Amino acid sequence: MRRDSIFYKLFQQSPSLLFQLLTNPPENVHEYRFDSVAVKEPTFEIDGVFLPSQSENPGVVYFCEVQFYKDERLYERVFAESYLYFYRNRDRFSNLHIVIIYPSRSLEQSDINPYLSQLNSPQVTCIYLDELGDIRSLPVWVALMVLTILEDEQATEQARYLLSRSQQETSEPENRVIMELLTTIMVYKFEGKSQREIEEMLGITLQQTRVYREIKDEGRAEGRAEGRAEGRAEGRSVEARTLILRLLTRKVGKLPQKVNQHVESLSLEQLENLGEALLNFTSMADLQAWLDAIKLR
Repeated sequence: MRRDSIFYKLFQQSPSLLFQLLTNPPENVHEYRFDSVAVKEPTFEIDGVFLPSQSENPGVVYFCEVQFYKDERLYERVFAESYLYFYRNRDRFSNLHIVIIYPSRSLEQSDINPYLSQLNSPQVTCIYLDELGDIRSLPVWVALMVLTILEDEQATEQARYLLSRSQQETSEPENRVIMELLTTIMVYKFEGKSQREIEEMLGITLQQTRVYREIKDEGRAEGRAEGRAEGRAEGRSVEARTLILRLLTRKVGKLPQKVNQHVESLSLEQLENLGEALLNFTSMADLQAWLDAIKLR
């Protein structure tokens, strides 16, 4: 499971997420921006750097490392790269804080004696996701992080709960982002299943997914562009045909020429009906059966 990319997306969408894990977060958490940086000579790749607002000069810089496998030289690397970056940008920052996120304590480096002073310092925080408590009692964004470590059966149940909770607690734009990230997490956890199977597992309808919305937006744009010259009614028809043809291609594959022509010849009302029916299509045979039924009416 590619957790690095998942956590990168989580922090990118919600930079304040890191500070929800800390006991003493800064007061201006919403002014921080998330970045991933490379420190050259020697080259270090830092998972995440949370940079203070440029208006706050100098401010505190936060470093974040997400560690899902045992690395017996982790602290050597994390402290070296963090302090080196801090050294090279000393004029920009007044202080630093290092956060290391583990799924559990079992993956922590065995020999920590050389780093006891740093690990006991208020400037270093180790987070163990399995010790954050009941996933349902956590903020939604933090709960998404915990979702990555749950067993498959439990993950499905909790994912459905988080989807429902997100719809109730967040705005529509934020809910969409959470839904996409949650679906991504589940796709990574269940690598043998397709995204469509994951969406069915979670109870997500096609209309709610990003793919559907992107196609719908494209269809609307093309419909508006092609329909201006022929009036609003024709524009809606072009929009519907464009959308339905794209959706059908996604659902059942490339359409044969005759099938494509048949779909294009449908009335606006028939296209709208097809838009509802295709949600249950799984093959070209389903589409052909629906078109044959139209002929008999």
